[in-house]
Amino acid sequence: MQIQQLFSNRVGVIATMHHKEKVIAPLLEQELNLKTIVPSNFNTDDFGTFTREIKRPGTQIAAAKLKAKTALKLTGETLAIASEGSFVPHPMVPYIYSNREIVLLLDKENEIEIIGEEFSIETNFNHQTIANLQEAEHFAQKIGFPEHGLVVSWEDKDNNCREIVKGIITAAKLKETITIALNNSVNSQVNLETDMRALYNPTRMNNIEKATLNLLTKIKSLCPQCSAPGFAITEKIAGLPCEMCSLPTSLTLSVIYQCQKCGFKQEKSFPHGKEFADPAQCMYCNP
Repeated sequence: MQIQQLFSNRVGVIATMHHKEKVIAPLLEQELNLKTIVPSNFNTDDFGTFTREIKRPGTQIAAAKLKAKTALKLTGETLAIASEGSFVPHPMVPYIYSNREIVLLLDKENEIEIIGEEFSIETNFNHQTIANLQEAEHFAQKIGFPEHGLVVSWEDKDNNCREIVKGIITAAKLKETITIALNNSVNSQVNLETDMRALYNPTRMNNIEKATLNLLTKIKSLCPQCSAPGFAITEKIAGLPCEMCSLPTSLTLSVIYQCQKCGFKQEKSFPHGKEFADPAQCMYCNP
């Protein structure tokens, strides 16, 4: 099974309405010889919004799959690419947010599903409650405005509902929106947050590009047994021995690659090219 035979001259539907095709399409077209399209009237807000009006259906991967399947139904094609991002506190580093981006390729014709991923602390994800225009301008400067967009929301005292203005990318629009929000807010406070939609957030768009590159790396990794693409790591085994005392550490000793088509597994030791761990990483030598 050759990569070019699988994908060459096929139509790949990129399930987006936020211009993600700008970074995804050139890479896939060049490396896989695909012809990419973006479906018209495809509303990805139906699958969840960062501003919380619509909750994401299930996990990050489940949402990406749903986007891809919906795009295929709309277009009648058999190959789709969908992206989904999440922003959470870093699991190891306090007070720092992280961005996990996945780019999923769904091939119904060949029954292939491959997921590229990028986990990064390169993100401007942030929010703040402000009480005046000066605080808003300070926050905007901190997050990289106007290259990065902003979202303003408030509890409206007249309509008794949450008002939201997205995609703010000019100083004039920011001033206008903050003024309206402060004058109409229940408690004279306004919530300001980064617009995390890809077209308003070049930092996030860069992470989507990296996730696409990871996807391509996995596509080009072929199963030694059946040659299907997507022969990727499914398990990491800890226990790399300490260089000083030889006791096992929490660092990765080996990884398991598995083919999603035939189920073939292969273990690779010392995936990072090191047979021993630095004693600084050992709980015995450096408790």
